Amino acid sequence: MLAAAGSLVATIWAALHLRTLLVAAVTFLLLADYFKNRRPKNYPPGPWGLPFLGNIFQLDFGQPHLSIQAFVKKYGNIFSLSFGDITSVVITGLPLIRETFTHMEHNILNRPLSVMQERISNKNGLIFSSGQIWKEQRRFALMTLRNFGLGKKSLEQRMQEEAFYLVEAIREEEGKPFNPHFSINNAVSNIICSVTFGERFEYHDSRFQEMLRLLDEVMYLETTLICQFYNIFPWIMKYVPGSHQRVFRNWEKLKSFVSCMIDEHRRDWNPDEPRDFIDAFLKEMTKYPEKTTSFNEENLICSTLDLFFAGTETTSTTLRWALLYMALYPEVQEKVQAEIDRVVGQKRTASLADRDSMPYTNAVIHEVQRMGNIIPLNVPREVTADSTLAGFQLPKGTMVITNLTALHRDPKEWATPDVFNPEHFLENGQFKKRESFLPFSMGKRACLGEQLARSELFIFFTALIQKFTFKPPINEKLSLKFRNGLTLSPVSHRICAVPRQ
Repeated sequence: MLAAAGSLVATIWAALHLRTLLVAAVTFLLLADYFKNRRPKNYPPGPWGLPFLGNIFQLDFGQPHLSIQAFVKKYGNIFSLSFGDITSVVITGLPLIRETFTHMEHNILNRPLSVMQERISNKNGLIFSSGQIWKEQRRFALMTLRNFGLGKKSLEQRMQEEAFYLVEAIREEEGKPFNPHFSINNAVSNIICSVTFGERFEYHDSRFQEMLRLLDEVMYLETTLICQFYNIFPWIMKYVPGSHQRVFRNWEKLKSFVSCMIDEHRRDWNPDEPRDFIDAFLKEMTKYPEKTTSFNEENLICSTLDLFFAGTETTSTTLRWALLYMALYPEVQEKVQAEIDRVVGQKRTASLADRDSMPYTNAVIHEVQRMGNIIPLNVPREVTADSTLAGFQLPKGTMVITNLTALHRDPKEWATPDVFNPEHFLENGQFKKRESFLPFSMGKRACLGEQLARSELFIFFTALIQKFTFKPPINEKLSLKFRNGLTLSPVSHRICAVPRQ
């Protein structure tokens, strides 16, 4: 009897002891989270977040750029959010955006890295690098792009040739409904591939189509809730199956593809006659000991993939939006075709020299970019030193998010902000630049491929509208719904490209 009583007391004591330990552990973690993420006295206002998770459940991950707008109404043009242990501020409105990217730019040149992005890039490449690595890689990439045709007639001719191949591929559809996604992806990608890899890929090349499919998949998966949980709890999530594991597998396959291309280059490499970006990078690697610069194999793979990704995804997505808007706004499409017929005609391919004579076509392309809104919250920056913005304190390490969605739909800046209207970029029949139009961002970390993207959009768009009239399939309704990922892209759809007589 006494033994049983003693055993019962011991069991109760053990349970209480365990409970005490659990309560103490949870209390300690909550206090640690509070002190780690404690804000300065004059920090931008924002909604309360959950311990460890922050405001992750207060955003709609299907359309985070839209759910953020409710906070703008409540807190104003600068407010704070947190995602796990990443603290961020969202800035809205042209005056504040300009102040941030001019007066404060020297303090926001770095790129914040999530746990997932750091694992993928290891702080290398062009997009997610910072400091000396970013300076070296960006300077080299810009120089190499120019050496291999950026801004020159040779690259323009490559665009015109690729536009011809794309037109022929679409002509094979014979006006029947088809999904233009990967044909356009392949065509646009071939321009940057000719610079990075020294070759283009056929539209039926199964290996290259697989690379484009892997790229498209990671674009979507990296923004899913499961991947956000990986960024917050990587020590747990690395053992859990889910979309984050597929992201890592896909990136390894993409890296393997580039690595194979590098090996092929090495077999017949002549340092005195570089053929493309990879050759030029290999030559740069021989100039310095590996540890003194960022010119090493890992950076070559990451920078090549960044050029491949940035040179493919943004322009091809914009072109897909363009064809969708043309099918939905036939009266706009007719005006573009009339201008093309008048300036270029039906037989020759448009050149960049024609752009100034085609203000309406140019305005339509810009309006597609405004409405397509493919990078709705810009690529984020990180504050590198304690700073002040609009009277608020921003501690070192704060992530800065630019609300391009609100800027490109601001009723103070645009006559009909929610309506597709090329007149936004026209004045007295001439093309008009707009300060409040920032799809390529601004400042020293603005898109390095802006000139290339603008040229591609003009050449490909005019070539397609010159040869086809784009229409919705019979008994099918086209939608402007989007798929959220690293970019906003149209949901999967079919379209008809009817050859013009």
